[in-house]
Amino acid sequence: MSRAVVVGSGPNGLAAAIRLAQAGLEVTVLEAYSRPGGGTRTDDQLTVPGVVHDVCAAFHPTGVASPYLASLDLGRHGLRWLWPEVDLAHPLDDGRAALAARDMELSVASLGVDGARWRRIFDPVVRNFDDLIEEVFQPVLHVPRHPVTLGRFGVKALTPATWQAARFRDEPAKALLTGVAAHKFGALTGPLGSSVGLMLTGAAHAVGWPVAEGGSESITRALLAELAELGGTVRTGVRVRSLASLAELVDSTPDVVMLDTAPAGVLEMVGDRLPARVRRALQRFTYGPAAYKVDFAVEGGVPWTNPDCRRAGTLHLGGSAAEMVAVEAATARGEMPERPFVLLGQQYLMDPARSAGSIHPVYAYAHVPHGYTGDATEAIIGQVERFAPGFRERIVGMRVWTPQDWEDYNPNYVGGDISAGANTWRQIAMRPRLALNPYTLGVDGVYLCSSATPPGGGVHGMAGFHAAETALARL
Repeated sequence: MSRAVVVGSGPNGLAAAIRLAQAGLEVTVLEAYSRPGGGTRTDDQLTVPGVVHDVCAAFHPTGVASPYLASLDLGRHGLRWLWPEVDLAHPLDDGRAALAARDMELSVASLGVDGARWRRIFDPVVRNFDDLIEEVFQPVLHVPRHPVTLGRFGVKALTPATWQAARFRDEPAKALLTGVAAHKFGALTGPLGSSVGLMLTGAAHAVGWPVAEGGSESITRALLAELAELGGTVRTGVRVRSLASLAELVDSTPDVVMLDTAPAGVLEMVGDRLPARVRRALQRFTYGPAAYKVDFAVEGGVPWTNPDCRRAGTLHLGGSAAEMVAVEAATARGEMPERPFVLLGQQYLMDPARSAGSIHPVYAYAHVPHGYTGDATEAIIGQVERFAPGFRERIVGMRVWTPQDWEDYNPNYVGGDISAGANTWRQIAMRPRLALNPYTLGVDGVYLCSSATPPGGGVHGMAGFHAAETALARL
């Protein structure tokens, strides 16, 4: 029986492990942290005991849309998705709020004069969403099965986010689309600046932005249960520093090694065994702006000025489209803005068991420069206060995560970059390097399966699945 070792137990690592185990390989997953899960861990001791916080990933449009996760029927292992009434709200300083929801009519109504145009843009995405996901959840270089759908989407996705926002007349639609585009963690004025925004907005209308009941760690538990059914094992507290150490750690030389790591981890573990061209490409790989996160325990929830915000799972706090474009450009240049873009989550609205009585968990992170060493806590509170006066007085507990805290927690988050690589147009199109098969590393039996490979960030497991398929084809 062939043996495989997966280094890293994030969603992509576990997806790769499951696919290899499905094919009959003996699979061992090695995880440096004390608990498996990578970006899908949950903690009820961060602020007020019993208040349940998602540590990193929180909302899962890519998880509910993932063809591979859907194929596993993880509901058998207790995974249940929960949807908010409003998937996303973007409040403005004038008191209005733009909404994105599975109910297209709700979104259209919130966008006023731009509602009809919004519908014309996103109705085709929703109608063809399954076909589109099949295309964009693959490497860019592939033979499309749905070329018309991909082509229509690709023409828009290639443009800067500012171009797409300019199609609207009023601020709510401009700000809503720009805020979703800001999920790319970088400047919004270059090629492919619209790609993330169009895809995630289409997902909001097609499948929603749900949470996992009980916290994102429920996804990890379901994947672990699936792997265990197939005979795979997971060992935690094991830090792999070189390929040479693997044989000793697992008592034999594995036939397949999957690395669910950032390129920096590949360079550390594989090092001189990499072909020179691959090593140079991974050394040139760039990391993006960081996340500075604060988990809040809040008495009575957030007192939003706009009542629609009180029923939204996710909120984007960034003001106007022009403000966000300027702020994201500054962050990408390494400058800390006075009012950073903030993403806030109210998971407890869909999952009340995460609260302790009237004390609710509120998830918030700001985009800050890569490796930022300052304190952005007050800036985050200020952005919430901007749209919810009185928020500060309701805070009864906090846990701060600086960029260095992120890297200490998970070495894949280099400099606090939770996306495992800057989403520049080059690295959106060709990550982690220009290659016909981006999962290969030029070393027999060794593959990269992390978010540094297509289709990039998100809890979808598709990078792990594709890397495993590559390995199986070469056994």
